[in-house]
Amino acid sequence: MTSLRCPALFLTAPASHQGKTTLTAALARHHRNQGRRVRVFKTGPDFLDPYVLERASGHTVYGLDLWMNGEDDCRARLYKAAAEADLILIEGSMGLFDGTPSSADLAALLGVPLAAVIDAAGMAQSFAAVAHGLASFRPGLAFHGFIANHVASDRHAEMLAQQLPAHPPLLAALRRDEAARLPERHLGLVQAQEIADLDVRLERMAGQIAATALAALPPAVAFPPAAPAEPPKLLAGRRIAIARDAAFAFVYPANLETLLQLGAELSFFSPLTDTALPDCDAVYLPGGYPELHLDTLAANTALKAGLHGHIAAGKPLYAECGGMLYLLDRLTNRAGDSASMLGLLPGQAVLQDRLCGLGLQKMTFPGGALRGHTFHYTRLDTALEPIARAARASGAGTGEALYRSGSLLASYFHAYFPSNPRAAASLFLP
Repeated sequence: MTSLRCPALFLTAPASHQGKTTLTAALARHHRNQGRRVRVFKTGPDFLDPYVLERASGHTVYGLDLWMNGEDDCRARLYKAAAEADLILIEGSMGLFDGTPSSADLAALLGVPLAAVIDAAGMAQSFAAVAHGLASFRPGLAFHGFIANHVASDRHAEMLAQQLPAHPPLLAALRRDEAARLPERHLGLVQAQEIADLDVRLERMAGQIAATALAALPPAVAFPPAAPAEPPKLLAGRRIAIARDAAFAFVYPANLETLLQLGAELSFFSPLTDTALPDCDAVYLPGGYPELHLDTLAANTALKAGLHGHIAAGKPLYAECGGMLYLLDRLTNRAGDSASMLGLLPGQAVLQDRLCGLGLQKMTFPGGALRGHTFHYTRLDTALEPIARAARASGAGTGEALYRSGSLLASYFHAYFPSNPRAAASLFLP
């Protein structure tokens, strides 16, 4: 195996909410419209941005994180993409130097050139100072250029560029366009499948790219050969029923692929619309937005009976975050509306105004340790004692609790199955 070369660009910013996802999606859609095969990756744990990027590029979007995935997993995914694509785009997380590991750490390791998106609203010549700080703070990073976002006029664009040196260049000055803005809610972007005019918005965004330097392919990057080890078929002959709908959509595509590689058969069902649980050996309830569908979930008593029967039969059920909330006796949203849930896990949860859990963590399950993350706005009240607690990647503070009740395991923790396929398999074995 030899290294593969493919044009690649790493989209970053000085902070969150600068427009990275919008810009990455616009780039992906523009180049896809030119007939190019585009592969997009998202840095760090994220369930919402990838679905928008998937719609823009027409291909599954995988996460890259040096701590959660590990370097080998990141390299293997990029090498595979380089064999298939005409362009690789990587969207960073938060600001360029935020977090440990940061987007800068990943870009430096991979040697992918950076393009920094800077929200220029309310800014003029100071744009150059922010750009200079990003480009000079850590020597050795390859900067392809800068992108001014939310620009008000041609005159505004001129002022932004006045103090900016010729290299790295200003690649684009993109106008503010409220009709193309992606809507948000408490966990981030509104889910792609809920935005009825998403393709119209993507095309509007892509339309601005054509007249800029971003319309050309970035430099080619060499991606060294890497391939993941094939996991043993520990789940051969076992069918796993996985909740998947607008209420339960927070699952890494890599998790589903790992289950398939382990030999499992996957069957999907909707707690919002299906009245029967598929014939299965185990159930996986991923995270999502159950708090937005309280009445519908509460009214589906037929599926509730099926899930109770599943647990009564001693079959495994694994639930993450929103999936765990669905197991509780009761769930209350921010407006104070409350509804009965499955009643399989004692307790209740209430949606808060502030973030209650955030960060990379490592959870030791009965079958081994898995890396992952937590991100939630609900507060859980339960008398059940946890059987374990996750360790934070930072080493500071207590991580999320892991609960067991009969044959079910539940936590706010979102696991990344490729970090330990054997441990992932154990979640679905009796």
